[in-house]
This record gives sequence, structure tokens and C-alpha cells, in this order.
Amino acid sequence: MKVHLRLSGLRLAAIASSAVLGVALMGAPSAMAGGGHKGGPGGPKEPVVFATGLDNPRQLSFTPWGDLLVAEAGEGGSGPCVTSPEGGNSCFGTSGAITMVTSRGKQFRIVKNLPSIAGEGTGESASGPSDVAFGRNGLTVLIGLGAPPDARAALPAAAQKMGTLSRVGWNGKLQVIADLAAWEGANNPIADPDSNPSGMLLEGGKYFVTDAGGNTVLSVNQRGRIKQVAAYDSRLVDFAGQQVPMQSVPTSVATRGWDGALYVSELTGFPFPVGGANIYRVDPRTGKSTVYATGLTNVTDLAFDGRTLYVVQLANNGLLAGPTGSVVKVKPSGTTPADHTTVAGDLFAPYGIAIRGGNAYVTTGAIAKDAGQVLKIRL
Repeated sequence: MKVHLRLSGLRLAAIASSAVLGVALMGAPSAMAGGGHKGGPGGPKEPVVFATGLDNPRQLSFTPWGDLLVAEAGEGGSGPCVTSPEGGNSCFGTSGAITMVTSRGKQFRIVKNLPSIAGEGTGESASGPSDVAFGRNGLTVLIGLGAPPDARAALPAAAQKMGTLSRVGWNGKLQVIADLAAWEGANNPIADPDSNPSGMLLEGGKYFVTDAGGNTVLSVNQRGRIKQVAAYDSRLVDFAGQQVPMQSVPTSVATRGWDGALYVSELTGFPFPVGGANIYRVDPRTGKSTVYATGLTNVTDLAFDGRTLYVVQLANNGLLAGPTGSVVKVKPSGTTPADHTTVAGDLFAPYGIAIRGGNAYVTTGAIAKDAGQVLKIRL
């Protein structure tokens, strides 16, 4: 599979996949910050719009020189279409992309034509590029799937890159480092085979990846060898007067460096209870997981600023109540929503977070085409 790119500029040339494609900025409604459960000094912060016109934006990260990279899951395409787990049809296309916002605020799609599948006719709730990182070997893209691994067989050749960790080469070819969906199909540690790689961390030349569909944390070395670091069983929760099994759905992984541990965020599956999501501290050598904090709801990403952890809640009141979320400062060992501090609230479908220079950069509109943004929030 070949993606669309063009090398341009000294700084962009440092990125193995860089290609300024001259995409014009597309307008989107401004996101407003409202009150939260608990504000810091002066209350929750008012976000500033930093990037607009994104298609289902997910995780994001910084290059060493301060440019921001954003994974866009795309808006699917004309098909073929398959039955969506949420109902209706999802249609395949190559609308996934990576957008770069320079340190001076200039916005470009640097990689296009990545695989994407989304709601038929709406382009909503896409699966596609879910995270991006820049390292010594260039640009690495994590591509989601959101389906059983064998679902790829009914889709075109370009879709076979879904469910993978891949590298964009200088020649524009998308090179698979590791087929995470195939690993899930062969090993299936938890429940039925399902794969949706959702977040990654590049640390010490190794990738740590969450598979939200497989309920696992995996490590991948530069040669593509996959190892299971941790797996999370379903647990029973109260719903409608009875106990029902709820999957964990780990969404992203971060580190604060000094303690050598991984920190894993949890979306949780149905019934998406308020306060039911955990942050886990994981020893990457033994895979032992301990609860670092709970009392959170539908967490999609996390990042440290020094020793302080911030998370993104996709839906403050649980996904059954709609995707109005927040950025929250986590109290270690917190157990209820009131233990944590809302930094920015009333955000439309927030998803990814990256921190630099005392500011959090957060993607919003993560379930919509064209309407996605990056907000800059002072911490």
C-alpha cells in the first residue's frame, strides 16, 4: 500500500513520511469549556482552538522539535460496506490521515490515503489511524480495526493494514511492523477474538500498545516481535438491578519515566458506569497490574506533566448519556469522581491528550468527520 506524501522543508524532511499537502484549514464550531465536578483555582480552564477540520481525530504526540502530530481515523469511503457492531453499515475507504501542526500553528496533512472504515453516509465513528509517533526510524502509525481479525478478509487489500502497527517509509509505502489483529486472532487472551489497537507509547526503542478490542497491553520490538504485557478480564458491575459482565477496554498507555512503570487507561465496556474506569500501574517486566486510581469514567487517553497525571474522559456521565467529556487531573488512589479535579469540561467527544510547556493539547470531535479539533488548555 502506498500513501500520499511529498517531502517539503528542512524540518519536515526530518520526518520519514513528511509531505506537506497544502490542505486548507476547515472550519468547525468552537468548543466551549464549562463547569466540572470540581475546579482548580479560578475553575476549569477555557480552551483555545489550536487545529480544526479534522476527521475523527484520536491520539496525538509531539516531535522532538515541538510539532504536533495528530492521528485522524478518517471518514471511511464508498465501500465495500460491512455490518457495524453498533448497527447499520460501515464503509471502507482510504481517508485516514496524519495531520501536523507546527510549533508556529501552521496545519498540514502530511500523510493521506490511510485505511479507514466509518458509518455509511455519515463518516462518523471511524476506525483507522488511532495513534502516531516519531522516532529514530521515522513515523509510526497505529491503525485500528474495531472488529474480529478475520473481518479484514472481506475488505480490499488496503484494509489489510488495519489492526497493525506500521511505518511510513521515505518511498511512501506503508510498511507493517507488527500485525496486532493477527496476533489477537491467534492468541485471543480474553473473550471472543476482537482487535482495535487504540494507543501506543514509544519508549526505549520499543512500542507498548493497547488493544481495546482484545483487552490487552502488548509490547512490540523493532523487528515486530509481539509479547503480551498484560490482559484484563471482564468484571461484574451493577446494571438495571442485576450484575452484568463488563469488559475493561484499555485505551492508551503512558509513562512518567522515573519509576519505570506503564500507566494504562480504561474506557470500560457496556454499561459504561460513571466512576467505573480505572488507571492501572503496570510493571512492564512482570505484567503485574495494580490500580493506581479509579472513580473515572470512559477514559480514552492519559499523560503525565511531571508527576501529575491528566486523563481524558470521553463521556462524563457514561457513553449511554452521550459523548460530553472532560480533561481531569487525577488524584492518585482516588476512588470517586469527586476525588479528581476537572481542568476543562463540557467538551464534545474529547479523546487524545499530549502535554508540552505547561499546556495540554486535546483532540475533540473524535466521532465526527470534518468537525474534529485540537484544543490547547493551560494546566
